[in-house]
Amino acid sequence: MKRTGSAVWRGDIKGGKGEISTQSGVLSNTQYSFATRFENGIGTNPEELIAAAHAGCFAMAFSLILGNAGFTPESIDAKATVSLEKQDAGFAITTSHLEVTSRIPGIDEATYQKLAGEAEKNCPVSKVLNAKISMDAKLG
Repeated sequence: MKRTGSAVWRGDIKGGKGEISTQSGVLSNTQYSFATRFENGIGTNPEELIAAAHAGCFAMAFSLILGNAGFTPESIDAKATVSLEKQDAGFAITTSHLEVTSRIPGIDEATYQKLAGEAEKNCPVSKVLNAKISMDAKLG
């Protein structure tokens, strides 16, 4: 399976603007800029998209792992917070923190934490990130 995303940028770093699109068309010429990345401007940014991808990937991986262990989740609510930090060699995504709240009938806390940890380590987006990944997982 291969998926594509694309970006077009016009102008200098601070005054320029760009558009991001995805193969599916869910994002189609969606605006991004210096302001959307560093100043809370209207539009998206790469870090926000990585956070959404990490949360979505984790939730699906966790569902798979739970199912393999005999549990069917009522819900898995995952949020990822990605940190972009300035370092000596420029900017880097240094962390992705997952916050997870789940409703899973019949599971105990120890099993929940074990399986959540497996999902965090084995989600394909977790594997591709060269950042420290952490998680808080709660049964709700």
